[in-house]
Amino acid sequence: MEKLLDTLASGIHDARNQLMIAESQLSERERRHGIDLGEARLAIENAAGRLTRLLTAYRLMQHDARLALQPCRIDELCAEAALTQRSLFAARDLELTVDCRVFDEWVCARDLVADMLNNALQNACRHARQRVRLQATVNAGELCLRIEDDGPGFARIPPPATGSGLLLASRLAELHRRGERRGCLELANGGELGGAVFSLTLP
Repeated sequence: MEKLLDTLASGIHDARNQLMIAESQLSERERRHGIDLGEARLAIENAAGRLTRLLTAYRLMQHDARLALQPCRIDELCAEAALTQRSLFAARDLELTVDCRVFDEWVCARDLVADMLNNALQNACRHARQRVRLQATVNAGELCLRIEDDGPGFARIPPPATGSGLLLASRLAELHRRGERRGCLELANGGELGGAVFSLTLP
């Protein structure tokens, strides 16, 4: 497993560097030809930022380090994720709704949680027919961030320990600890919208 993670980290590092080269080339063409490529550059910068945080996640997994936790407004976190994915959903003519019932601060690794939400929203966008919903609630003293869609659902629900993305998300969820409780990631079918369900629970 460690060799696999090292290989993934190396690939992520190279991909991030290529994105930054592409962003620099776009900037040069903007200057030379007087055209506005701001949206393309922003997309590249966001992607490079996500890859940087994936490298951070890898280091945390490798050394079983403690997360850098900080108080976070969950309603702002959800709104930011929806805004980040707005153009993607608009391009596919899909409705993304946010149902956030948590207006207090919650202690978590904000940037890493935001990455997990963005990744889950992108996955839901690929499979939804018309609707995707991001919901935040507190149940039994734990924060539940839930993304569901109205697509066909998982043909086979993959265990969280398979696939590099799921492996990272599951491990990062578990690194959120409070006393004896740990965070967890669950995938399921049959949510209120009828499709796949991504649930991230944090103590």
